[in-house]
Amino acid sequence: MERFYITTPIFYVNAKPHLGHAYTTIVADSLSRFHRLMGEETFFLTGTDEHGDKIVQAAESHGQSPQEYVDIISKLFRDLWPSMNISNNDFIRTTEPRHIEVVQSILQKVYDSGDIYFGEYGGHYCFGCERFYTEKELVDGLCPDHQTKPEYIAEKNYFFKMSKYKDWLRDHINKNPDFIRPEQYRNEVLGLLDSGDLEDLCISRPKLRLTWGIELPFDKDYVTYVWFDALINYLAALDYPNGEKFKEFWPSANHLIAKDILKPHAIFWPTMLKAAGIEPYKHLNVHGYWLVKDTKMSKSIGNVIEPLAMKDSYGLDAFRYFLLREMSFGQDSSFSEDALIGRLNADLANDLGNLFSRTLSMTHKYFEGVVPRPDVEDIIDAEIKKLGQDAMKSFQSFYGELKFSRGLEGLWELVRGLNKYIDSTAPWTLYKNEDMARLSTVIYVLLENMRKIAVHLWPVMPESSEKMLEQLGINFDPEKFNLPKELDVWGLLESGDTVAKSSNLFPRVEMPEPKPETQNGKNGKNEKKSMKQKTESGGTIEFEDFQKLDMRIGTVKEVEKHPDADRLLLIRVDTGEDELRQVVSGIADHFAPDDLIGKQVVVVANLKPRKLRKQLSQGMILAVKSGDGLQLLTPSGDVDSGSKVS
Repeated sequence: MERFYITTPIFYVNAKPHLGHAYTTIVADSLSRFHRLMGEETFFLTGTDEHGDKIVQAAESHGQSPQEYVDIISKLFRDLWPSMNISNNDFIRTTEPRHIEVVQSILQKVYDSGDIYFGEYGGHYCFGCERFYTEKELVDGLCPDHQTKPEYIAEKNYFFKMSKYKDWLRDHINKNPDFIRPEQYRNEVLGLLDSGDLEDLCISRPKLRLTWGIELPFDKDYVTYVWFDALINYLAALDYPNGEKFKEFWPSANHLIAKDILKPHAIFWPTMLKAAGIEPYKHLNVHGYWLVKDTKMSKSIGNVIEPLAMKDSYGLDAFRYFLLREMSFGQDSSFSEDALIGRLNADLANDLGNLFSRTLSMTHKYFEGVVPRPDVEDIIDAEIKKLGQDAMKSFQSFYGELKFSRGLEGLWELVRGLNKYIDSTAPWTLYKNEDMARLSTVIYVLLENMRKIAVHLWPVMPESSEKMLEQLGINFDPEKFNLPKELDVWGLLESGDTVAKSSNLFPRVEMPEPKPETQNGKNGKNEKKSMKQKTESGGTIEFEDFQKLDMRIGTVKEVEKHPDADRLLLIRVDTGEDELRQVVSGIADHFAPDDLIGKQVVVVANLKPRKLRKQLSQGMILAVKSGDGLQLLTPSGDVDSGSKVS
C-alpha cells in the first residue's frame, strides 16, 4: 500500500496560535484527508517546540517557570485543533521523554562519527531568532527579521560540520527537482548553497547562559541548540530507529512549513540526516505569508487574525475553503473579511449552495424526493459527464501538486456547469410537458454529479461534505470512497433512495457595517464623502490612496463572449499567478475575441471580485476612450506578465 506522511512545523510556544498556524495545519489536514481518499495510508503529525531562550524570556514575563509556561501554551495548540476539525494522528512535544531520547541518540551518533567538534566562536547573536549572524547577513548592522541589533557573544561551543555536506546537498536537490517545492524556494536554497556563506552550525548553548534545553549526551555542561533539537521530532514521532512507523512512513515524509523557516528545514535538516545515516525526507513544501493590509501579521502591530474568531463568525468549513482557495500555494496572500465574505457568497452560496438547493427542491417537487431512474439521454448529458470527469481529474492532479486554488477552480467548473445545465435542460418545462423520461435523466445526472462533488470536497470542507452526502441519502465512510475510481464510475447513487427536501449549508453573509473612524475630529464616513467629492470635481488625492491600487501587466490568454450579455467579454489573463485571472469587460462592441489573444493589458488586480451577469470578474482592464472608439492601455514594449505598474 502507498503511504503518505505529512508534518506541520512544531509550533514555537512563545505565543498563542494565530492564522498562520491555523493555515499550515489546515493545509496538512486537507492533504492527509486527500491522500486517504486517493487510497493511501496516512500519518499526520503536529506538535509544539518548547526549548530555547525565547521560552525562558516569555515564561519570566509571565512570572512562571519554563515548564509551567510551555504546559499552558502547548495546551492552547492541542485544544485548538479539534475545534478546527484537524485529524492529526499524533501531537508531539519536545519536552516529552520519547523526543529527548531520540535527540540524544542522534547527537551521540553524529558526535561519534566525528561530525561534531568543540571550538570557540564569536558572533552576532539575535535572541529573537536564537541564532548567530555573520556580518554579511546583517542589514545595516541589524537582524534582518527583528530589526534589532544583535548582541556580540564570544563563547566555546560544539559545532556540527554542516559545510562538509554542502556539495552533497546541492547534488541531491539538483537530482530531485521536486525535493523542495514550489520551485522558487528550491532556487533560493541553491542560491544559499552557492553563496559561500554556509558555515558549520553551532549546536549547543553553555548552561552558564541557558539551562532550559536538552542536555548534550557527551557534555553535561551544555544544552542542545533549539534547531538541532526541534527538527528531530519528525523522527521521534515515528519511533526512530526501530519502530514500524519509521520503516513504513519515513520514505514518504512530506514536511509543510512557512517560508520563514526555509533554511533550517532545507539546509540544517537534510545535512543532519545525512550525517546520521538517515535517508532525507521526500518533499519540503513551502508556503507564503498571510498578510493583513499588505503587512505580515505581528502582535506588536496588532494585526493578528484569531482563527477561532473567523470560525465562529463565518463557519469552519467556509473559513477552510477560503484559506485553500484564496492563496496560491507558495505565494503571499492578503487576508480580509471582505474577501472572505465575497468568496463565501460567490462560490459557496451562489454556486454550490444554489446547486444543492435547486436540485433537491426539484427532486421533491417532481419525484416526491426519490432519486429517479435515468431513462432518455441526450448529447448534453454526455457533455456534462465529460465536464465532470475533466473537473475531477483537474482537482486530483492539482491537489496532489499542492496547487489547491487551481484544483478547486477546476472542480468549480463542474459546479458552475451544473447550474448552467439546469438552465439549459429546463426541468420545469419538461415537467410541464409531462416528459418524465427525460426529466428523470436530468435530475439523476444532477444528483450523481453532486455526489461526486461532495466526495471531492471532503479534504477541504469535511463537515459540509458529509452533510451534503447525507442530504443525498449517503452515509460517508472515507474507507469506502476512492477519488481515482470516481473518474470512471457512474451511477453509484441508488435510484429509489430519498434525498433531503432542502439545503441551506451556505447561506449568504451580509457585509458587516463599517466602524466609524475619527481622525482630526472628523467622522470616517464624512472623510470618504469629502474625498469622493474632491476626486469627482477634478481635485487631488493622497499618494497613499494611489498606492492602494495594485495594477499589473497581464497577457490575454483566452477570450469568449459572455453567454448572457452581448456587450461583455470573459477575458482570462496571465498576471504572473498560478492560475489565469478572469475579467468580465464591457468591450465587446470594440474588440472581437480573436483580436485580444496575446495582447498585453493593464489590470487593476485588487478590486473586490464581483459577479457580472453570473460570471465572476476578478479585476478591471484599463482602456481609454478615443472619439467613438476605445483603446486598451498597454506597455510600450513586451514585459513579464505580473509586472507591477508604478
